[in-house]
Amino acid sequence: MKLSYLSETLVGSEIVKLGNQIKERIRNGERIYNFTIGDFDSAVFPIPQQLEKEIIEAYRQRYTTYPAAEGILELRKSVAAFIKEREGLEYGVNEIQIASGGRPLIYSIFRAIVDKGDKVVYAVPSWNNNHYVHFTEAQHIVVEATPENNFMPRAEDLKPLIKGASLLCLCTPQNPTGTMLTKEELEKICDLIIEENKSRAPHEKKLFLLFDQMYWTLTFGNNEHYNPVTLRPELKEVTVYVDGISKVFAATGVRVGWSLGPETIIAKVKAILSHVGAWAPMAEQVATAKYLLQKEAIDSYLIDFKKAIHYRLTEIAKGFQQLKSEGFSVDVIEPQGAIYLTIKIDVAGKKKADGTLLETQADVTQYLLDEAKLAIVPFYAFGAAKNSPWYRLGVGTCREEEIPEFLGKLKEALGKLS
Repeated sequence: MKLSYLSETLVGSEIVKLGNQIKERIRNGERIYNFTIGDFDSAVFPIPQQLEKEIIEAYRQRYTTYPAAEGILELRKSVAAFIKEREGLEYGVNEIQIASGGRPLIYSIFRAIVDKGDKVVYAVPSWNNNHYVHFTEAQHIVVEATPENNFMPRAEDLKPLIKGASLLCLCTPQNPTGTMLTKEELEKICDLIIEENKSRAPHEKKLFLLFDQMYWTLTFGNNEHYNPVTLRPELKEVTVYVDGISKVFAATGVRVGWSLGPETIIAKVKAILSHVGAWAPMAEQVATAKYLLQKEAIDSYLIDFKKAIHYRLTEIAKGFQQLKSEGFSVDVIEPQGAIYLTIKIDVAGKKKADGTLLETQADVTQYLLDEAKLAIVPFYAFGAAKNSPWYRLGVGTCREEEIPEFLGKLKEALGKLS
């Protein structure tokens, strides 16, 4: 059956593909350590109690109608107050768009800015940029980030690529790496954008910046989150933020996200979303509007939440460092933010106990699942090279008691290779 070019050329999500296989095995009674998803086990990481109460109360008050296309005014006011207090960013209610999480916002931002054939610059590994570029039939201008730079793009890597581009996509703290842009590097990138836009004629499209900061509250140790408009206020006219409650409050299923940006762009995003209909539910908007103003409750929740996430990340990192010290072909990058750990399992080319060769990284991924019962996402699922030995390990579904268990099984599985 002949269908559209877009649908017939769309690449399916490797994460969903892997996830379906894992779910089937779990249904069949198999014990799997499933660290593939950027989600949370709500039994381990429930949403804030007060947010839950506000959602229940909103439904009791029968807030079940369509919300305003741009998001209810009360929520946009609360978002404005929240980001002003915590980030020092000042955005008016007409510069804020509410939607059902980050995905529809990113899609709509791409649609508002990017034309067919435009250049879109992004680094790999990164989450879904390759798919959104495909949706808009734009040109993929890709930077291969390296472990030496914590898999974050550098200004010097971007400089030769942004000439004539319409959009630069950045995410920090980054999915899938759990690493962050430093203040100095982000400043350099901001200056590149300013310089590039100064070189363009008034009738030319500007180079816009899509800045995904969905994980910005989840930073650890001495690592600090910085944003482009605070560092370079003149970038406000070309920067569009993507943010929301999904990760900061372990509320991935509540579906409330927002975008901040120039009123002209936000109006176009609103128009696109009006046709897509990807609105956050009315009751959840009402509840989030009230909860974002509860500073003490939020601060209290974040202290415990961040402590629990950081503990898991650091304990697993220690485990990989121990395996490395014992001579196994593994490595790890110290966690800086988000809910992910970047790990390396470099055993392609080795043989299993039955003599079967692990020829590809896909073979390694399957071996880890079969032998160690460990499910993690290879970086090639995020646009990196097919032979990349690096993986994303998400801890949102990880129970503390599972850490020594799966590390032991991993060591045993690696020990069987020759």
